[in-house]
Amino acid sequence: MGELEGKVALVTGASRGIGAAIARRFAAEGAAVAVTARSLDSHPHLPGHLQETVGAIEAAGGRATAIAADLADPKAVSGIVEQAVEALGAIDVLVNNAAAAFYLPYEKTSSRRFRIAYEVNVHAPWELAQRVYPGMREKGAGSILNISSATSIHPQGPPYNDFSTTATPYGSSKAALERMTTGLAAALHRYGIRVNSMAPVGAVMTEGALALDVVPDSARVRAESLEAMAEAALALCAGDDPDFTGRITYCTPLLEELQRPVRTLDGQRTLDGPLASQAPRPQDA
Repeated sequence: MGELEGKVALVTGASRGIGAAIARRFAAEGAAVAVTARSLDSHPHLPGHLQETVGAIEAAGGRATAIAADLADPKAVSGIVEQAVEALGAIDVLVNNAAAAFYLPYEKTSSRRFRIAYEVNVHAPWELAQRVYPGMREKGAGSILNISSATSIHPQGPPYNDFSTTATPYGSSKAALERMTTGLAAALHRYGIRVNSMAPVGAVMTEGALALDVVPDSARVRAESLEAMAEAALALCAGDDPDFTGRITYCTPLLEELQRPVRTLDGQRTLDGPLASQAPRPQDA
């Protein structure tokens, strides 16, 4: 029996990259998975789309449904949980993975882009958590995972590197997400609902990261795999220890702490990988 057998998960930003990997790994462990992104259709510049994620899950014998919703639009966010519940049942696991990332100099960052970063990276996770909460409270159990970023760490300087000067909207919104994580963990612990965050130590070279071409070399050499991110997400969302909550974690260090090997997205094979003790500290990324 899989670690999420009989559970229903909702994963945002799952047309490609980290979200798609988490959705597939969860499905391999028995979860029925609702996946969301802005569109069901192909992206004009990036490979992968929601129907492809659903197709991969169903081809492996799992259950999944796709929901198109723009998380920058509060009206669209409000209907996601209802659609997921109608298709698959009450949500046991919520993974807030979708993110709006803009890397621009301060003077070129518009108010609109700043607002979108916070709508997608902070407001949408808050709204979705509020909407899954009643069902989780009724069951007396549930797990919410917020995918964060090492850019939440304060820039080191002076002098400051160029990347630090362009990541302010993204990094500050992820810092807010982490503080929200610990606050929700405190508020929901009494109901058996766990809330944690997890970030890569450096970078994950997804299709989106490669397209942006802004990841510094220092983060590229510390890149973690999609499989590692999916495994760490599973470790945080499976199980039933109510005290495993309020954690602001990083992918590889968490896997080493738990002595958990990384498996392929179908869960069939163990992959070789570096130990967290050999990885850099997050603030070095």
